[in-house]
Amino acid sequence: MSGDFGAEVQAGAALFATGQWWEAHEAWEGPWMRAEGEDRRFLQALILLAAALHKRWHHGSLTARNYHKAGRYLDLLPGVYAGVDLRRLRAEVWAALHDPALRPQLHGPGHEGETD
Repeated sequence: MSGDFGAEVQAGAALFATGQWWEAHEAWEGPWMRAEGEDRRFLQALILLAAALHKRWHHGSLTARNYHKAGRYLDLLPGVYAGVDLRRLRAEVWAALHDPALRPQLHGPGHEGETD
């Protein structure tokens, strides 16, 4: 990421990985407001993915509207962005929308079980 908000993104990633999706959404909102270009698209996608999971498991929403909105932003980014394997993230969030026990994480490429 070209912006100077890596610590805020990591803080949101830690919240996201533990199922604190609303809190992750909030952590990413400040950096998103300051970001531009691809960084802004990346953060927008993360916020929408967190919102999709929050709405699914805290409000019972059966729609995946925010997931699909996030996909439109992810489609504009390379497969790995800011050290995050976006294809893997997308797949993990989709699975987690169907299984409340799953906790997607922001993995780097080739890092099984690690959060980058």
